Formats: sequence, structure tokens, C-alpha cells
Amino acid sequence: MTEHLDRRLNAFRADLADERLSGKVSADRFAPGAPAAISVAVAQLRPYPDLKRGIDTQLLFGERVRVFDRRDGWAWVQADEDGYVGYLPETDLSPPVEVTHWVVVPRTFVYPQAELRSVPLRALSMGSRIVVIGEAETRGTRYFLLEDGGAVIAGHCLALGEKPDEDYVSIAERFIETPYLWGGRSGFGIDCSGLTQLAMMMAGHKAPRDSDMQARFGSEIGRQDLRRGDMVFWKGHVGIMQDEKTMLHANGHTMTVAREDLKAAITRIGWLYDQPTGFRRPF
Repeated sequence: MTEHLDRRLNAFRADLADERLSGKVSADRFAPGAPAAISVAVAQLRPYPDLKRGIDTQLLFGERVRVFDRRDGWAWVQADEDGYVGYLPETDLSPPVEVTHWVVVPRTFVYPQAELRSVPLRALSMGSRIVVIGEAETRGTRYFLLEDGGAVIAGHCLALGEKPDEDYVSIAERFIETPYLWGGRSGFGIDCSGLTQLAMMMAGHKAPRDSDMQARFGSEIGRQDLRRGDMVFWKGHVGIMQDEKTMLHANGHTMTVAREDLKAAITRIGWLYDQPTGFRRPF
């Protein structure tokens, strides 16, 4: 009875499945999933409960998930933001809370107090969700005080849902020279589709996670119609156009987020990955 469903976006196994898939897949039992939140700066989501397996994607501090199973130190979850399904260590989860703000700079620090000279407790990526319970000021620098006792630079955060920029390309440009990381989706390391998704999310748009999913997002256009904000696809890769000639992408060639002339990129990439598979306008 199991339909052909993408396992990246649908939680189902032979023994257990999301109750929303009842009638679509076969499973011993169905469950609604219990809400939880990511409690580490960056959680690595894997296709199997095995630390030796590569990651599919990452979830950020404060993002919500639904937990379908907890076993042997692992949790099987589905992300609320984009529906991605996978396994992460159970210790990466905490009970959900009502977040108030999110980080809107590529990276920031959480300090033990409202004092930038103190040793940071941890670093957070753009897109991380936090709970602000107060404010403080030290030598003219304003801080948000967090529910867990930490403090962050107030200017690095906005109320949840407020946008650092309406233009998602401008947000993506802030990640230039960020290291490339396969499966990365944070300011500490990011891949091509992670860059696209995170920048769009911060500009108020929901986008799918992987490049093959994004290749069906928006509307198809011709190469001659490319302008700022359009996307260029190869098999397994996506770039964002800064203008009609220049592309921004996280790539394994420079191992960073970098600008590249589109014509030069097509020539360079072509010998290994052939020509672009399509051009799309997301909005």
C-alpha cells in the first residue's frame, strides 16, 4: 500500500509512521509526533542513527521539530520549518518554548552576562530562535537577556518574523567567504541549497531544502531572462544570481560562499557536471 513518497519529507518506517500518512503507507503503528525544540547551536540531521553517516541537513537552535521515536540515544524527528525527516542525538532536544526573537546576523555570541569581555557560552547562527526576557546596557552596548541566563547583542537580533532585509540576495551576500559544508545550513558552514533556503527564510519566504526540490520551486525562465534573485541549477547544485551576469553560490571549488561570473562558472562546471539543467525565478 505504501505510496512512492520522498523519505526526506515524510516520516515513515515499517514499524512507525506519521499519523498524517495513514492510508498512504503501511506501518505497524502511527503517531502524531511530540513537539520539541533544538537545544544546541547546530544539530546534525542524519538519514540513519549512526554518527559515521554523513548529514543531510542541519537544524538551528530553537527551531521546532516533531519527535516520532526515541531509542538508544537517538531521536527520529521531522523539522517544522521545511518538513525534513531524520535522526539526531536525543541530547540535542529540549521541551519547546515560545520563542520571541531570532538571530539576524551570520553569527553571534551568547555571553554569561551583559558584558562583551566575558567568555562566551556558545555561538549561534543566523536563524536561531531565542527567548528574550529583558534588556541591559553596558558601556553603551545594548543586550537582550535570555531565559536561560545568557545575553546576546540586541543589535544582532529582531523580533521573530521581522526581516533583516526584504531582498533575500542581500541576506545571502552576508555569507560570502563562509566555509562550504556538505549538508550545512548555518553561518558556521553552508552548502549551496542551504544558502538559498536560509537566505529566503530570513526574508520571509519558505523554500524547500535540497537543490532538486528547489529546482521545482517558482517558475521556469530562460537564461536570457536572468536577473537578480533568479536561480541557476545543475544536477545537485544551485546558484543565486546577483545580477544578470554574476552568480553567488556555496561551492566545493572555492570551498566557500563566493561570487562567480556565470559564463565562467558554466565553462568551469561543465566538464564535470555538464550544462545547467534549468533557470528559475522563485518569486
